[in-house]
Amino acid sequence: MKPTLLILAAGMGSRYGGLKQLDAMGPSGEVVLDYSVFDAIRAGFGKVVFVIRRDFEELFRTQIGSKYAGRIEVEYAFQDINDLPAGFTVPEGRTKPWGTAHALLSAEKVVHEPFLMINADDFYGQDAYKKIAADLVQPRAQDGKSHWSMVGFYLKNTLSDHGSVSRGVCTRDASGMLKTVLEMTKIFKHGDAAENREVEGAYVPLTGEEVVSMNFFGFTPDIFAHLRTAFTAFLQERGHEQKSECYVPAQVDALIAAGKADVRVLETTGKWFGVTYPEDKAEVVASIRALVDAGEYPQSLWG
Repeated sequence: MKPTLLILAAGMGSRYGGLKQLDAMGPSGEVVLDYSVFDAIRAGFGKVVFVIRRDFEELFRTQIGSKYAGRIEVEYAFQDINDLPAGFTVPEGRTKPWGTAHALLSAEKVVHEPFLMINADDFYGQDAYKKIAADLVQPRAQDGKSHWSMVGFYLKNTLSDHGSVSRGVCTRDASGMLKTVLEMTKIFKHGDAAENREVEGAYVPLTGEEVVSMNFFGFTPDIFAHLRTAFTAFLQERGHEQKSECYVPAQVDALIAAGKADVRVLETTGKWFGVTYPEDKAEVVASIRALVDAGEYPQSLWG
């Protein structure tokens, strides 16, 4: 069974004109999302599922999904803030979505095979897709525990020259299995290394060689049952808040700690690209241009 690519795109708003996700980055007008689908196709994925919102479904199908017709099977899932377990309602005044765990749960009915979850606006590179695709088709032990994987990037390959970034810094055991993911929310470049500046006067030095999670997880469908339980618990504790969100990496971290899941960390030396700041765009465009010139991508992906 070929794996599925699941793309979290519900955060893409309906006013496409100013959104970074649909800014042209490639030499023939490609957006970052195009490179994700292209890399998945050549890595052997059989389907792509977009998690979007109903309010921009028609526009998304026309501008995005239609490009891949005949190249890979395309399906859609819809994140709705009102889609909650029985007994829960959206608190008055809340407009913020419930986070990536809720977004992922919205795809449960259309994903029945091993799958890769990614962000819509991140460029991960073909090496990451090849490694996760090879892992996703491997048989899993039937021992009552969930067995997943992720591709980890070296921190130095994910930093911005123009400000701070948030990253999940990973620790691993001797066999390469994920132990913990520690969220650091104000990582700045610092010379040839980096430092986390969340606490004034107590900066945490980082070498840049740390492996970080960039939301590039390989899951089996059993993740959904875990997330249903976790999301219900989250709503019981924090569902009354206006801006709280339930994140996939945090839930994975909790499942590892509880002995209910393990995650194999696959490393890549590839560089992650993303437009965190407006000034990052020029570097992303130049980096993709360099990959095209080196022959890693065609001049036109869909031409």
